[in-house]
Amino acid sequence: MVTLHSLPPESPEASRAAPRLQIRRESDQTLTLYLSGPWLLREEVPSVTLVKEALKADGPVRRILIDAGEVTGWDTALPVFLRALGALAAERSAQIDGSRLDDGVRKLLQLASAVPPRQGASPRARPGLTVRTGEAAIRVWKRTADFVVFLGEVVLAVGALLRGRAVYRPVEFGLVLQETGPRALGIVSLISFLVGLILAFVGAIQLARFGAQIYIADLVGLAMAREMGPMMAGIIMAGRTGAAFAAQLGTMQVNQEIDALKTLGISPVEFLVLPRIMALMLMMPLLTLYADLVGIGGGLSVSVSLFDVTLPQYWQETLAALTLTQFVIGLVKSVVYGAIVAVAGCAAGMRASGSASAVGEAATSAVVSGIVAIIVADGIFAVVLNALNL
Repeated sequence: MVTLHSLPPESPEASRAAPRLQIRRESDQTLTLYLSGPWLLREEVPSVTLVKEALKADGPVRRILIDAGEVTGWDTALPVFLRALGALAAERSAQIDGSRLDDGVRKLLQLASAVPPRQGASPRARPGLTVRTGEAAIRVWKRTADFVVFLGEVVLAVGALLRGRAVYRPVEFGLVLQETGPRALGIVSLISFLVGLILAFVGAIQLARFGAQIYIADLVGLAMAREMGPMMAGIIMAGRTGAAFAAQLGTMQVNQEIDALKTLGISPVEFLVLPRIMALMLMMPLLTLYADLVGIGGGLSVSVSLFDVTLPQYWQETLAALTLTQFVIGLVKSVVYGAIVAVAGCAAGMRASGSASAVGEAATSAVVSGIVAIIVADGIFAVVLNALNL
């Protein structure tokens, strides 16, 4: 009996609990492996290379006996070692004797070997940067093409609506109006009031240095009417209604309800998408006007309570600063933002397919694309309005 690998008992590794592998060659062409200690992933377990070196030593080996009676704990590190050992034994035409293994280890190995690996199922090498870039470009191109097709179907549906030939349920249109309008007033009120309050605080810090606190009314009024009112209403509706549209249509797509409409000869865009777009475009100006007034009220509460501005003064300064043009600019923006949110949500929902997880992905995509498109549209509005001196 010859010991080919063993840790000395006086070594620091042996003094603490550590996985150990002891290899002995018996006289009857048997190689015995003594495993001890915790065979865990967090430990540095011995490599199967030690067994490979032992097999190259004196004489052939017909049997490999595994003795794991002193193993104090194990996880997947032990089965992985034994699987590699089995492959090595097959190369050497040696037989593995696992009779001294724990029952759990043996059952796990049997389960892992129950189904042989499929031919050609080896993991594919990670493609290079050029391949990944090309695949990403193809995905972007396909998604863009699908969106352009969807946008064309929406334009055709609007044309059918103007000719009085669009097929949709007025009852559903009314339900969507209620969902996108009155039921959204609570969250719009809260966010708009806080935005007006924050704008007043930020402006007052600078204006108070010059004793010009009265101009808080100008700052808050103009900011809410031109920018923050329509933008905050659009972002709120993107997170609330755009995601809801995507989830509703995505669920119908997964359940093949949209395919059923196509089979019946009904355009899903006219029947499902058109009412949602119309409802949101109609409700967004009203929500924006409401957000403007609530935001101005937030600025009013800060000015009157903290900066010695009376209510009549604030009201008169707001009326002097704001004109009908400022409100019209904000309302025009709101209509565009409403169309963006509705189209983004419906497009993501109509694109969903496969499984329930696709519905969640569609809702996420609707929110992200809707908010990004609103910011881009606001930038375009800023350039155009500057060119028009408005």
